[in-house]
Amino acid sequence: MELDELDVTSAESKATYAEIKDYVLEKHGVKVSNLYISQVKRKCGLEVGEKYNLPKSEDNRQPQCPAEKEKAIKDALEHFGMI
Repeated sequence: MELDELDVTSAESKATYAEIKDYVLEKHGVKVSNLYISQVKRKCGLEVGEKYNLPKSEDNRQPQCPAEKEKAIKDALEHFGMI
């Protein structure tokens, strides 16, 4: 069987948070947090863990991802074929 005959599983087509962070740092020169990555993934309609990086209480405020970092994270998600 040839390798190109094999289908890529959904797990293989997803980049880890560490891979996304490394790509963004290398390509854009900025560090991003897991919180920002999960916020951008939610905006793009991608799956994140059900309780992943949600505020602990209703009145607890979380920092929102700056536009510059959001653009860099979206670039990484496109690079890894996730969007």
